[in-house]
Amino acid sequence: MQIKGKIMSKHRLLKKEQKLAMILLLPSFILLFLIAFYPLISVFNTSITNKTFASSIETENVGLDNYKKLLSLKIMKLEPLFDDSGVQVIDEKTGEKIYEDPIDILPRKPNRYKEISQFNFFNNHYVLGASDPSFVLSIKDTVSFTIISVFLETVFGMAIALIMVQNFPFRGGLRVAMLVPWAIPTAVSSRMWEWMFASTRVGIINVISQIFGWTNGQFPFLTSSSTQVWAMIAIDVWKTTPFMALLIMAGLQTIPSAIYESAEIDGCNAFQRFWKMTLPLVKDTVVVALVFRTLDALRVFDLFQIVFAQKRYSMASFAYYQLIDNKAMGYSSAASVIIFVIILIFILLYTRISGGIGNEK
Repeated sequence: MQIKGKIMSKHRLLKKEQKLAMILLLPSFILLFLIAFYPLISVFNTSITNKTFASSIETENVGLDNYKKLLSLKIMKLEPLFDDSGVQVIDEKTGEKIYEDPIDILPRKPNRYKEISQFNFFNNHYVLGASDPSFVLSIKDTVSFTIISVFLETVFGMAIALIMVQNFPFRGGLRVAMLVPWAIPTAVSSRMWEWMFASTRVGIINVISQIFGWTNGQFPFLTSSSTQVWAMIAIDVWKTTPFMALLIMAGLQTIPSAIYESAEIDGCNAFQRFWKMTLPLVKDTVVVALVFRTLDALRVFDLFQIVFAQKRYSMASFAYYQLIDNKAMGYSSAASVIIFVIILIFILLYTRISGGIGNEK
């Protein structure tokens, strides 16, 4: 009976502690709702309307029309064009076969579809169209930018962190110098790289590429569609790699040096020590760094905005221009909701990865 009484008393004490914890957390929950959830719900509500920013036009509920216009895609088959003799027409300049004009094939109602790209599949020629190709391309560009830049920043950041944790002369000064690119405001670094990527010999990138024979010294890095995203990746990797290196370096410094000394005595080489010891021990830190950088890259705005303006969009800059230039508040809100969903998908993926890591311990 005495033991049972102690158990009941402990149970009542735990309940009181839980109740007290909820009371103490209540102000935080209210504040979180006001600054986060309420604006988010407001954006969701606006996204299903045709609301116009700073306008007296009456707002109407349009359901999912904004989402349909943003995400609608069509794949249509293009028939080849033949001359009078029954031979398919060939472009004299490019030597490529000529097909129907996508404008004549793509639907025009309820929304007019525009061409994104053409491709061949099983000896047939198709066109991919979208009712808003700018947004579809902004998703493609932003996700590509995120995956490639974060991967390169992680690899380079790991390499720099492994060097910086070693003991060598002037290590403190080099650590400070390493952080300079990250400390430079994005507006400044974007303009600086825009000048470096200039399509004449004014741009140092063209000068270097001409010296090595890669270009004629006048390659349009920022105006050619094939290199625009790669230029953005280069700028972001230069600026943000120090941030990744700093986070990974913090994780490396928590690993006891005695572990490496024991492994060296056992005959493990440098690669084995890195692969079997360093990487598993710093894995949690790398996951945290990946989460921070991935979410930041998916929300990229200033880099695309400063360098490209309306020539090429990230998802965030597209939503910005729909609101500021077109005054389409409902349409911009729908784009913002889609951005939120894409970011949420990445969060869930990383949560699953980090949860798996935590369960291994």
